[in-house]
Amino acid sequence: MGLRQFDITLDQFSAEASLRCDTDFIDFSRIPKEKSFSFGTLFDVVEYEKKDRLALIDDIEDIPFQYSEIGNVTKQGDVEAVTLDFSTRDELVEDYFKKIEKGDIQTAQAGNILLSKVRPNLKKYVLIDGDLTDIFYTTALIQLRPKKLNKLLFYSLRTVFYNNLMSIARQGKGYPTLKVNDLFCIKLDSNIINMFEDKEQSLLNKIEPIEQNIKKLKSKIKAPHEVVNRVFTRELNFNLERFEALKKVKIFDVDFSHYGNNKDLRYSVKFHRQAGQFVLDELKSKTSKKIKDFISVPIVLGKGISPAQYDDDNGEYYYLSMATIKNWKFEKDNAHLVTDKFASDNQNKTIQVNDILLARSGEGTIGKVAIITDEELNGIFADFTMRIRLKDYNSLFAYYYFRTEYFQYLVEINKKGLGNNTNIFPSQIQEFPLLDISTEEQERIVFEIKTELDAQEKIKAQIAQERNKIDEVIENAIKNS
Repeated sequence: MGLRQFDITLDQFSAEASLRCDTDFIDFSRIPKEKSFSFGTLFDVVEYEKKDRLALIDDIEDIPFQYSEIGNVTKQGDVEAVTLDFSTRDELVEDYFKKIEKGDIQTAQAGNILLSKVRPNLKKYVLIDGDLTDIFYTTALIQLRPKKLNKLLFYSLRTVFYNNLMSIARQGKGYPTLKVNDLFCIKLDSNIINMFEDKEQSLLNKIEPIEQNIKKLKSKIKAPHEVVNRVFTRELNFNLERFEALKKVKIFDVDFSHYGNNKDLRYSVKFHRQAGQFVLDELKSKTSKKIKDFISVPIVLGKGISPAQYDDDNGEYYYLSMATIKNWKFEKDNAHLVTDKFASDNQNKTIQVNDILLARSGEGTIGKVAIITDEELNGIFADFTMRIRLKDYNSLFAYYYFRTEYFQYLVEINKKGLGNNTNIFPSQIQEFPLLDISTEEQERIVFEIKTELDAQEKIKAQIAQERNKIDEVIENAIKNS
C-alpha cells in the first residue's frame, strides 16, 4: 500500500469534538460535502431508554424467547440466537439472564440494520427481515433505521462503503470500536447513492433470488452442539430427558454428610444440584476412568502477556487467548502474534497438533474447548486457558465429548467465584470422568460426528458463495454506472 500524505490545519482538528488525529479518520473527513450524503440524511439511530428496555422483560418472563449477543452473529450476518426461558433458568445460560435484567436487550424492526459496536471489521452486521423480528438483541449492536434503500445500503456497508465505516472506527490499543456519535461523521458517495435510487428495483430483482437460495440453504443447517449431543446420547445412552427435568428442580434436600464429600467443603446450591449429581452418576456408570488417567503431561495453565509483548508485524508465534477459542476452534483472525523473545522464553507453554485448549475463566467462555489441527501452527497459550494433552486416546473424540451438555454442566457446577469472575482449575478438570471405550468405537463415533459437521461446513461455504454473488451485484452496478 502506498504512503498517503496530506496537509491538515489545526482548525480542522478542532471541528471534531474528541480531537481525533488518526490518519484514516482525518483523510476520510476531507471528502467534500457536495460530493457526499451525510449519515443523518440516510439513517436514523434507534435507541431505547433503559426503562423501555427493562419493560421488555415483562413480555417474556413467562414464555421461551430468543436472544442474540454479538457472538451469536456470524461474519456473514446470520443470527444464531439462543433460546432462553426464565422459568427454566440454569447455570449454563445464567450470564444471558444477568445481562438482560440489567437492560441489555432491545427489539428490532424489519428493514433495520444492526452494527456491532466491538470489532466492526468482522462485518457482524445484520439486516432485519421478517424471520429476525421476533429475536431480542444485545444493546452492543447499534440499530440503524435506513430512510431509504434498506437492502442496498446494508450490502454496501459490507462492500463499497465498508472503508467509510472503518474510517470512523476508533482503533486504540484494543479492538476497533464504533461509537454512535461517530457515525454522524460518515460521508457516503453521492454518485453511488443516486445510482442506487435510479436502479433500486432492477438491483433488487437480481439480489432477492440469491437471498431465497441462501434461505433454503440455511434451513439445512444444524447447530454443532445438537449434532454432538444427539450422537453421544444415542451411542452412550445419555438420559437427556431426565437431565433436563432435574435442571428445573430449584428446591431439594441435601444430607449434611454431602458437604464433607469434597475436599473444598463446597456448600453452594449450584455445586449440590441434583442435575449435577445425576450427570456424574451417569458418567461413572459408563466409566471408572478420569481425564488424569489419559494425560501424557500434566494439565497446565498458559502464560500471561502484556501489550508490549505483542508483535503483529514480525512475530511468528500466535497467542491463543480465551477470545481466540470462544467459537470452539482456534481463530487466527482473533489472535495476536507475540515477540520472538516472549516465544523463546515460554517454550514450555507451546501447543502441538491434537492438543486441546480449555477456557478456564469468564462467563460465556469458561469450559469452551478447541483442538489444534494445524501441524504448522506455532502458538503460546494464555494463562486463562489450560492445555490438555492426551495419550492412548483419540483427541478428537475427547474434544467432542468435552462439547457435550454433560461435560459442560460439570464445568458449570464445579467452577468457583462470583459474577463474571469464575474459574475452574486443572486440579478439578483432571478429576472429571473420561469415557473409556475402545479405540474402534471412538473412531466410529468421531467419523459420524465429523462427517455430519463437515457436511454442515460445506453448506456454509455454499451460503458464503451466494453472499459473494450479492456483493458482485453491488460492485458491478457501481463499475457500470
